[in-house]
Amino acid sequence: MAGELLSTRVDRWLWAVRIYPSRSAATGACRGGHVKVNRMPAKPATAVRVGDTVTAYAGGRMRVLEVTRVIERRVGAALAAECLADRTPPTAREDARPALARPASSGRPTKRDRRRLDRFRRS
Repeated sequence: MAGELLSTRVDRWLWAVRIYPSRSAATGACRGGHVKVNRMPAKPATAVRVGDTVTAYAGGRMRVLEVTRVIERRVGAALAAECLADRTPPTAREDARPALARPASSGRPTKRDRRRLDRFRRS
């Protein structure tokens, strides 16, 4: 196609393909270290091209996405699905968060619990 983009910002692409609900949420995820492009930590302005692998923590789980088409504007869900290939490995629901299992009535988290939560959030 004439005028097809060769690359765009990773935060803009993640928002356009509906991984994050807003551009500022995508930018915040990049700044928080939740987005990687080709296994390297990504800043919001990191360029993505067709064939790149984008790993993003969104919706409570890690998503592994391959860029099949570069877009900058938010499009409908059907068109957004054509712009990425989801390579996320299937996971079992029961082992989604085993490290955080605490009884709700166990009181305030201990220092050990807080450290586990911090490690989980950084990964």
